[in-house]
Amino acid sequence: MTNIFETLSVIGAASEAHREVFATGTRDRDDVVVYRDSQSGVIYIDGFYGGDEIYEEGGYREVNLAKTGSRDYEITRDALRRASACKPFVCGRHIVDFGCGDGSFLRQVQQETASCGGVELQRDYVQALRSEGIACHTSLAELEDGSMDTALSFHVLEHLPDPLPVLRDLRRVLKPGGFLVIEVPHAGDMLLRELKSDAFKAFTLWSQHLVLHTRDSLRRLLTASGFENAIVEGVQRYPLSNHLTWLSDGRPGGHKSALAALDTPDLLSAYEAALNRIDATDTLLAVARNPG
Repeated sequence: MTNIFETLSVIGAASEAHREVFATGTRDRDDVVVYRDSQSGVIYIDGFYGGDEIYEEGGYREVNLAKTGSRDYEITRDALRRASACKPFVCGRHIVDFGCGDGSFLRQVQQETASCGGVELQRDYVQALRSEGIACHTSLAELEDGSMDTALSFHVLEHLPDPLPVLRDLRRVLKPGGFLVIEVPHAGDMLLRELKSDAFKAFTLWSQHLVLHTRDSLRRLLTASGFENAIVEGVQRYPLSNHLTWLSDGRPGGHKSALAALDTPDLLSAYEAALNRIDATDTLLAVARNPG
């Protein structure tokens, strides 16, 4: 199995010559080294993958929850944000959500689609979605060639040690002219690159996140997979209140504290726009087209 460094090398986003140690461990493992490419800015883990069994069993979610706290805010807010942002790509279309998790996004959009389904490894999620009448597969191989108008994947790509074959398989299931929507964490995150918060760095680096992309590396990856016209934009998942709490207390959760009163719609929009101007959002969102 190809590791993520080999893939990054192939697409010109990382090299041995520009490799530097970014961290000597992650929040869950002290034996996993995290590297940064000094030229591209991509952050990656070389030669480690926990295995598919971790994702099939889903136990890692409980371990992660114990370290990061309740995810209710993120699950609800992210599903609503994604449903709104992706309307042009889901309304009246046949869609598949690759790595759909518990199906939060699919539930938000299912009434607006021609058909919707997911691909997921975690067994209990697959069973739960099927019991609700939402089609859920365990592999892209179960989908026919050219059967989908849109494929979406939110915070999944960074878990894959060899993403190119998966992206090519997603292109296979898309109709000519169909769209791929991808969301991933950003190596240029304000707290990592500009503010250099050691507390945030120790918290956010995780052995299962094998790569943090830049706009350029994500665009290169999609192009190498055969997609065209890739547009990559910044999205800010966490608001100003969260950043302030990291800077003042060295911990997450500001968006669930009294400081959340700062996060008005106008400020959220303005802060995201400001971070986009310096390419320092915490998330990247890419839309690319399957050649027709």
